[in-house]
Amino acid sequence: MRNTVFDRLNFLRAGAAVVAGGIVGCGGGSGGSGTPPPVPTPVPTAGNVAAVTIHPAITGTLTSMFVGLSYEKANVSSGLFTSANASLIGCFGRLGTSLLRFGGNTTDQTTWVGTGSGGVAGQVAPADINALATFLAATGWQVLYAINLGSNTPQNAAAEAAYVIQTLGSSLYAFEIGSQPDLYGTNGIRPSPYTFSDFLSEWQTYASQITAAVPGANLAGPATSSENVQGWTVPFAPAEASEITLLTQHYYRGNGTSASSTTAELLAGDPALLGDFHALRSAATGAKISGGYRMAETNSFSNGGALGVSDAYGSALWALDYIMIGAENGCAGFNFHGGGDSGGYTPIADSNNAVVDVRPEFYALLMVRQISPGSVLTVTTDTSLPFTAYAVAGGDGATYVVLVNKGASEKAVVSVTLPSSFSHGTTLALAGPNLDGTSGTTLGGAAVAPNGQWTPLASTPFAIGGTSFQLDVPAASALLVRCT
Repeated sequence: MRNTVFDRLNFLRAGAAVVAGGIVGCGGGSGGSGTPPPVPTPVPTAGNVAAVTIHPAITGTLTSMFVGLSYEKANVSSGLFTSANASLIGCFGRLGTSLLRFGGNTTDQTTWVGTGSGGVAGQVAPADINALATFLAATGWQVLYAINLGSNTPQNAAAEAAYVIQTLGSSLYAFEIGSQPDLYGTNGIRPSPYTFSDFLSEWQTYASQITAAVPGANLAGPATSSENVQGWTVPFAPAEASEITLLTQHYYRGNGTSASSTTAELLAGDPALLGDFHALRSAATGAKISGGYRMAETNSFSNGGALGVSDAYGSALWALDYIMIGAENGCAGFNFHGGGDSGGYTPIADSNNAVVDVRPEFYALLMVRQISPGSVLTVTTDTSLPFTAYAVAGGDGATYVVLVNKGASEKAVVSVTLPSSFSHGTTLALAGPNLDGTSGTTLGGAAVAPNGQWTPLASTPFAIGGTSFQLDVPAASALLVRCT
């Protein structure tokens, strides 16, 4: 048996065999502890076997804020985030309450104008923050708010921070300063070379001005790009351990403009990812950073994503797998970047400040939100399939098992051994037309409407009657099993 917590790397390398295409996963339903008498335990039909063993050892924590969203800083003044946007409020509400992050490339192109009227591109004014406050009040979400470092002054940054915290109050989680500063020397924001020491000096100047204006303000950082975990994020943790409450990192699998950015590459996984997670966990733990580390801006492929890949059903299976690997490795959560209605990535597509579509990645986030917050357990698997499994001991007393079959054409016949005895199980299925399909994704046999409405089909409970059960997981699908 191979321990999947430490053997994910071998699976990720082997996953390159995954190809596009696939079979629709079966419908399912939302879990419940109850009521109808359970039917006999299902017996899988012939197919490829995967043996999953769940152990009581805890390897991470899944919180209610684990899955969040990220938008460009420019969206603060775009008119998207107001209490009048009922469809967006509905979609956020469908994910419960979590963390909304504003940042991205426009962080360092957007300046605070305290005398501005609001709604102006390239600016944030009091009216924009006032509108944002109404949106946060309507959804119950908190915000991780990035402040311009690239084209700003420390005094203006402090003025913005003061107004933001005065207006948002407890809805403000923390401030970031700048976005992907490790790229400043190559994207023209700073002369090259721009080193970590250069950034740290600037960051400290801005941080001191902000905390002087807003005593007790929570700070986060360094918001580094995927390429510089070791050289920037890891040393930032001990350098600013007394100043930050959250270590933030960005992650994209690759460049969305590259011809190699395909569904196959996405589902094959990233051989470097586990090393990054381990380094970030060690840095955050060693520096005793209270909030740990978070992938505060992330998605499939950078530069807006890869057309027909980042917006396709396969991205939902990737996102689910990626989130749960992070949960196993001590990540505090993920903020999936998006916005707009292009053919690239975004969990929620919007146009003219209205939601027009709920994309496949949203379904992965929604599936994770069906798991009661709790302890992430150690899981071992034995299979030759592109298949992964995860488990959470929920705070509601149930154990949740996530089974992900990324194979395009072969179902997985899965045998699960549980850490203790259970009586009942229910399933919730994530399914789509095929890995490359850009429509037709369902969770629990139902689609999510652009206003966030979702009514999954009822699931027939099955009997567990001990410490094991067996299920088929169709090709290109995932199951969430709730054991009670």
